[in-house]
Amino acid sequence: MRSSLPKALHPILDRPMLDYLLRSVLLCDVGEVAVLVGSGGEQVEAHLSGLPVRVLWQGEQLGTGHAVQSAADWWQDFETLIVLNGDLPLLRTETLRLLLGRFKEERPDCVLLSFIARDPAAYGRIVRDGGVHIVEYRDASEEERRISEVNGGCYIFNAASLRRVIGRIGSRNAQGEYYLTDVVSLMSGEGMEVRAFPVPEEEMMGVNTQAELAGVTARMRRRILDAWMERGVRVMDPASAWVGPDVELSADVLLMPNVQIWGRSRVGEGSVIGSGSILTNAVLGRNVTLVANVLIEDSELGDCVKAGPFAYIREGCLLMERAFAGKFIELKKTVVGRGSKVPHLSYLGDARLGSGVNVGAGTITCNYDGRDKHPTEIGNGCFIGSDTMFVAPVTLGDNAATAAGSVITESVPEGALGVGRARQRNIEGWASRRKTE
Repeated sequence: MRSSLPKALHPILDRPMLDYLLRSVLLCDVGEVAVLVGSGGEQVEAHLSGLPVRVLWQGEQLGTGHAVQSAADWWQDFETLIVLNGDLPLLRTETLRLLLGRFKEERPDCVLLSFIARDPAAYGRIVRDGGVHIVEYRDASEEERRISEVNGGCYIFNAASLRRVIGRIGSRNAQGEYYLTDVVSLMSGEGMEVRAFPVPEEEMMGVNTQAELAGVTARMRRRILDAWMERGVRVMDPASAWVGPDVELSADVLLMPNVQIWGRSRVGEGSVIGSGSILTNAVLGRNVTLVANVLIEDSELGDCVKAGPFAYIREGCLLMERAFAGKFIELKKTVVGRGSKVPHLSYLGDARLGSGVNVGAGTITCNYDGRDKHPTEIGNGCFIGSDTMFVAPVTLGDNAATAAGSVITESVPEGALGVGRARQRNIEGWASRRKTE
């Protein structure tokens, strides 16, 4: 991958590659799950912290067969062992379940997944010559290299059968490594039953380069979009929409072109996500409208809220039912009450607005004094004149107002008008005197 980041942690959309495979495995209700790590394993172990997964270490990286040998103390008492390459993010849960079902029903010694490759390249070839063998590309003859059925990197073993042969694999090959694929040949050579089941190539696509990572990401992106469209989500331009694997969308949601939705975002029924909008861990209610170019991070919008264009809503904001945040607005840790409006050109930070508030253009909460953040409280039904600056902490009572251009440094009582500006003074004849100077 030409990167200091371990391959398993390279992101596909907004989740590490390894997470997709782990999710498929865990949804199969298997028993114990372990991830075997080597180079860069500390980063992988830290990422797996808190998951129902055990981390095992391969001290030296001497090949895939050596990896399974290194984990023998963990799996030696199992009846069945599934071994998967860590870079199979497109392998579906349904495929694994089907394979497990066949294995339990037919009880062979080994089942592996294969696929017919459009470009077999350096994959190990599946050789069917009365049994099933896998020949690595570097060790294959010219005839074997013409075989298009290749190894997918997913095996299910009868653990007792595996124990009989795993200690006899050698490293006399072009790589000087201990191949797990040699186990398959040893089993076939001893008359054990080995079966290879072809599956669609897409599910077996591995990742060894940044270009392959981009290709797998594109397929995962389209797979996720197709699944949501099947559930009634309208995606105006699937070629430009990006939706992460943990996002939840409801029926009749409309995604306009160039939309991105990430993290654990949830979008309610009938909502419209306008072009250029980016949502990260955002919760949207029903019939929300994001006009265009709206950025929402770690915030919640209630039913029938409207925002944008060019609004930035971040860090724990809550816009209640029918609230409005319009053009060139930034909100941070702010509650906008039911039916309240912040139409344009304003910054509100650490503020709480009641219901029915109207905020004039250019309003700013001066919430930071250079050391601490301070709150601004605005009651129900307040009218905020354009270009008001609130030097927090201040409070406006219900139905209070501020005059345009005011700097409010003290609280305004209920129903009062706060005026905080210098008295205007007109200097007669100023323009003509200036010309003669």
